[in-house]
Amino acid sequence: MAQNAPEFKDNEMYRLLRDENIEEFNKRKEVGETCDFVCADFRNLKLTGINADGIDFSGSYFRSCDLRGVDFSLSKMEGTSIHDAQISGALFPTALRAEEISLSLNHGTRMRYY
Repeated sequence: MAQNAPEFKDNEMYRLLRDENIEEFNKRKEVGETCDFVCADFRNLKLTGINADGIDFSGSYFRSCDLRGVDFSLSKMEGTSIHDAQISGALFPTALRAEEISLSLNHGTRMRYY
């Protein structure tokens, strides 16, 4: 997977997360609104409570995010970086080894699946 620089997306679902309007994001997602979050920039956001089921976050950047309690177990996270994020209680895809998560959290490496 080629790594692209994280980018600000031009869509309403992304803007809802940038504004930390998690409740409205979840409502729209539940009624089927789609989102493109591949290589998205989520730096410094509070995303606790987000319904991340089925979202492709590949290559995205979560530096210094509050991800406490977020369930990413059904999300795609290949190439994602979580440097300095708060991840207490977060669930990650089972394909991600603990070492990958730890390296990304502490050093900013992009997480790889095996």
